[in-house]
Amino acid sequence: MAKILSGIVVSNKMKDTIVVSVERYEKHPKYGKFIKRRKKFKAHDTGNTAKVGDKVEILETRPISKDKHFRLIENSKLKIEN
Repeated sequence: MAKILSGIVVSNKMKDTIVVSVERYEKHPKYGKFIKRRKKFKAHDTGNTAKVGDKVEILETRPISKDKHFRLIENSKLKIEN
């Protein structure tokens, strides 16, 4: 079963590639405090449709390049501003 992750686009400077920051919220195993963890994934974006700050969903797929193994499936165009 392929993973579907959602996150925010942090870079779109490469051709047909975006970098998506995926955030998860987990409990520390020993202390019980909830912690935010972030990881960046490179995803294939045909036509460079996603912009920085957009909320997107990415789907795990076969390796497309050395470190790109996700592809863009949905772009909500909802710009997140910090």
